[in-house]
Amino acid sequence: MKTKTVRCPYCQQGFQPSRFRPHQRVCSQPACQRQRANYYHRDKKKQDAVYHQLCRDSQASWREAHPSYIEQYRQQHPQVVEQNRQRCRQRYHQRRLQILVKNNLAFDLKAASHQVWLIGPGLEPFVKNNVAFSQVYVCQGVP
Repeated sequence: MKTKTVRCPYCQQGFQPSRFRPHQRVCSQPACQRQRANYYHRDKKKQDAVYHQLCRDSQASWREAHPSYIEQYRQQHPQVVEQNRQRCRQRYHQRRLQILVKNNLAFDLKAASHQVWLIGPGLEPFVKNNVAFSQVYVCQGVP
């Protein structure tokens, strides 16, 4: 009996489905099986509210059983802690820029007869939401 070759959606390699599972869609590589399981888990949580609550309860009970895990992890992985700090700073800076963009109507730029120059890094969002015609020039500092 000849079986047809199927292409794995994750690694794009061809494989022969198991004769016990003729409708197999994912190859047996561990990385592909892990992706398949993650996709199933994510999809199941979106569709099934009871399963989602069960997962949340399971996570909460694990955290209660291991209360000092996060402190130990942070002590053992200082580079991850620093990366998290940097990402938090970037998110905070982005939120502040978004607030400024939303509030830029307070400036009466339409009545100004002069040119308005926005200079500095991170000002791209201002161009889209500004009342006046503007261009953004990003200037790097001289070392």
